[in-house]
Amino acid sequence: MRFIVYGAGAVGGVVGAGLVREGYEVVLIARGDHGATIAAKGLTLTDPTGVRTLSISVVAHPRECTFTDDDVVLLATKSQDTLEALTELSKVAPVTTTVVCVQNGVENERVALRFFSNVYGICVVGGTAYLEPGAVMAESGPIFGSLDIGRYPEGIDDRCREISAALSGSWVMFPRERVMEWKYTKMLRNIVLAVQALCGANMRQGKFFDLARAEGEACLRAAGIPFVDDATWAEARIGGPEVPLPPGGRTIGGSSWQSLARGTGSIESAYINGEILLLSRDYGVAAPANELLYELGVTAAATGQAPGTMSEEELFTLLAARNSTRA
Repeated sequence: MRFIVYGAGAVGGVVGAGLVREGYEVVLIARGDHGATIAAKGLTLTDPTGVRTLSISVVAHPRECTFTDDDVVLLATKSQDTLEALTELSKVAPVTTTVVCVQNGVENERVALRFFSNVYGICVVGGTAYLEPGAVMAESGPIFGSLDIGRYPEGIDDRCREISAALSGSWVMFPRERVMEWKYTKMLRNIVLAVQALCGANMRQGKFFDLARAEGEACLRAAGIPFVDDATWAEARIGGPEVPLPPGGRTIGGSSWQSLARGTGSIESAYINGEILLLSRDYGVAAPANELLYELGVTAAATGQAPGTMSEEELFTLLAARNSTRA
């Protein structure tokens, strides 16, 4: 079984590095300076056990791969890049290719099923980072975190078990009959990413996040979409690695914080806060906090704003002003 990691950033790079470490054949699809650096020098992985540079095959485009029935594509692009990635992949890979969405949000699997008949979802729980070409980081190691995996839209099959076994050397694995319930819960938890990008790396929780998450839960309930409650989520993570808060606090935030830090010009707000807004508009449930986070996140990415330039108090002030105008 060969793994083709499409999108070798924070999550994709760490997952790919773990598979290489366990002896699996891996090809990374990575463009620009990141791909060029990996090709020339290898992929550098930093985790609490040390720093190592791994030799990994890398290409810039799916057309540089010759696909076989035994290949597994781990799609790890940002959600806003999924459609383009799958369009290019579908030009060269058979429709029966196994595609595993190792991504935030809940839209990617649905998009993938338009192109490929064997689609799986993975819910990622673990801190990873990609800030410079050729290098990725993991907050824990040698076990990087935990992964919930299942066939989309539901089920566990032999292919799912094979993938889970391969990843189990670097991750605590949880095969799930209904993996999307776990991904919806992760989406709710990921509402904090926009708060963190705007207010700083240590904004893992807070009152504004609590407000925005409550809106998200209300929208999911109105839509009749099941998700996993916090008690069940916490119980499932007991077997995962512990990641203590570094002395002096975190200096690197999550994926949206990293997007602003790298100046990518885009952010995944449309597939986290925007998913809540979609349900809000479909089912008539107010979600002003998510609307504000979405707009501020998109504007920050488009204008090159650095992460952590706002305070939580400013978010509440802006929200109050907006609500009073609409009253």
